Amino acid sequence: MGKNSLFEKEFDRRDFLRMSAGAAATLTVSPLLPATAAAKAASDGANKISLNECIKLTPAAMAEKSAMVKKGYNYLLKCANQISNSSYRSFAYESVKNPVPRLMELYPSNAEKEIARQRLVDAGYLKADAAYDQFLPPCISPNKNVQPFWSAPGSGWSSHHAYPGGLVTHVAVDMQTALGIYDSYYDIYGYHMDKDLLMAAILIHDTHKPWVFQWKEDGTCLPEVGVAGTGVHHTLAIAESIYREMPPELIVAIACSHNHPGFAADEAQVIGWIKAACILADNKDPVKLGLLAADGKTLPLPRRQEGFIVHLGDHDYVLTAPAAQWMAAKLGEIAKQEYKMSEADLKSKPFNAFRNYLFSQVSVKRLHQEWVVNGEHSLLQTVKEIITV
Repeated sequence: MGKNSLFEKEFDRRDFLRMSAGAAATLTVSPLLPATAAAKAASDGANKISLNECIKLTPAAMAEKSAMVKKGYNYLLKCANQISNSSYRSFAYESVKNPVPRLMELYPSNAEKEIARQRLVDAGYLKADAAYDQFLPPCISPNKNVQPFWSAPGSGWSSHHAYPGGLVTHVAVDMQTALGIYDSYYDIYGYHMDKDLLMAAILIHDTHKPWVFQWKEDGTCLPEVGVAGTGVHHTLAIAESIYREMPPELIVAIACSHNHPGFAADEAQVIGWIKAACILADNKDPVKLGLLAADGKTLPLPRRQEGFIVHLGDHDYVLTAPAAQWMAAKLGEIAKQEYKMSEADLKSKPFNAFRNYLFSQVSVKRLHQEWVVNGEHSLLQTVKEIITV
């Protein structure tokens, strides 16, 4: 499902902030409302469907029904278009609009994949028993996206944003957070960083989650293998940037999204990710590419700090990962008690579709806040306002 027609209308940052402010205002007044009124306020904007209809929907169809996902997606496209540096802008825009794995041009057959696998194993970046299709997931063509950016989950199944459109909401919050930090350092310290570089790195850093986290028939997504001590989506994004010959300062900023290089042990992780990515990008030399200092022991000196802000911006998971786990468990109780799902249903497509639809329409955080602020009964009413029995 590769069409983007329902996601073409663009919103600026003020639109996104107004949307967020409206949600916050609803939650602010909801304790003063009866439970049924609070539930209707919490479910406002969600497309109401039956459980049977819900189970039949594909993940992409769920994302297409979500006003939250549409607004977030168009906000990200707007951000990409605001980048003035053309060398950053084109890749940043494509990462959101059409995240194709062009890196796979390097792997026309399994022979090339096996060579890369062995190099990663020899370097200590990949477990010896890992198969190459675990770190290079299936794809039809290097010029075709596996799924649109807007339908992809933002994490592995048991973590943050594991729902249709979760990648959009995750990166949109990352962008807002990073720009807020950027503004603070400029306003207070007069410290001016490269805003184009910062925005591009945020938009690109998760470009291969649509490739890695492909939806399965049961409503879950593919598991992710670790490379160099982090999820392979991160290494692949760096490798894609290297393959596309992006400027070294942008590649380094992207590499810093999973950790900052402020201390030796942390910087060593970033260096490992860059080296692993260079192996995947046709065994390139990171020093010759300008990604590491001449001795290969640090990032280029003096260290730029845009990557630090990319890393700080990528901390949405701190709030959302535990909330997602709590809400998945709570929704399991509701599905069993109110929707008469069996234990088998709770471990298969019926429940996976149920939680995916709820999360995609109003978000994990909105449901969690409804539970915290208005209580269990209001949460139940909210769920019933979105999915009828």
